[in-house]
Amino acid sequence: TVPHGFNIDAPRWDQSTFMGRLKHFLNITDPRTLLVPEQELDRAKALVEACRTGLVPPGSSLEQLLYAKKLYDSAFHPDSGEKMNLFGRMSFQVPGGMALTGFMLQFYRTVPAVVFWQWVNQSFNACVNYTNRNAACPISLKQIGVAYVTATGTALATAVGLNLCTKRAPPLLARWVPFVAVAAANCVNIPMMRQQEIINGVTVTDQDNNELGCSRRAAVKGIVQVVVSRITMAAPGMITLPIIMEQLEKYPFMQRIRVLHGPLQVLLSGAFLLFMVPAACALFPQRCSLALADLELELRDSIVTKHGDKVPYVYFNKGL
Repeated sequence: TVPHGFNIDAPRWDQSTFMGRLKHFLNITDPRTLLVPEQELDRAKALVEACRTGLVPPGSSLEQLLYAKKLYDSAFHPDSGEKMNLFGRMSFQVPGGMALTGFMLQFYRTVPAVVFWQWVNQSFNACVNYTNRNAACPISLKQIGVAYVTATGTALATAVGLNLCTKRAPPLLARWVPFVAVAAANCVNIPMMRQQEIINGVTVTDQDNNELGCSRRAAVKGIVQVVVSRITMAAPGMITLPIIMEQLEKYPFMQRIRVLHGPLQVLLSGAFLLFMVPAACALFPQRCSLALADLELELRDSIVTKHGDKVPYVYFNKGL
């Protein structure tokens, strides 16, 4: 039964702890939600919105409401409530990321292969970054294009340059080139795709979600945390897998099945990402906070004038 006073937006797990956030993101990054039909996603949204107005449909069980919230969180943007495109959802990070990571790690020897897979990966990253931006800050098509070209150029320059530099280096170093390129591109792709947040600031609220203004410093903090999360998401697989493959390829049976090396790396990448996607998302709270003293002087003075010392921290959505 649905408990009296049930709040469907209240977190099921304590979001102030890493384990609480990990359980939350294990729930909403579940790749199985990608198989849910569009009509069921729409029904889940309608149910969540009904619960927000206090109109819980008669006969609804707590399990049904929690499952509807899981589908809603996995497929709809937390700011706008709009349905996100399939490829940009965090639940697509495991199937999409495992394929791209596996192929980048497999095809690292030739420049054309490096260029192609880095281009595909940055196209995917641009889609994810745009989909999971803070929706309160619109971005023009021109800015999206500049961000995409800049990030892709950074990834390609890093990958091709390091690929040429490691021709005579130990083979393992060459296998790590894709990770360095991905990390460098993330440092460019995410800030560029979310540049409007840095230029205009993001909306900050008090603890009760009352809007207080816009802060550029809050935007920078949120974006930095997202960059760290994305690099952390990729690091274990892209650093550890080359070591594993380097050792496995020494065995005669592995040399006889070279055609299966690519699929094997894809599967192993998936095993890493299945845990690392929710773990990396859980590194920092989704509802990020910033001390009043760290805000821009003008915004800080405005808040103090209106609220005195009642607002020691402001809160905002950092994106994913």
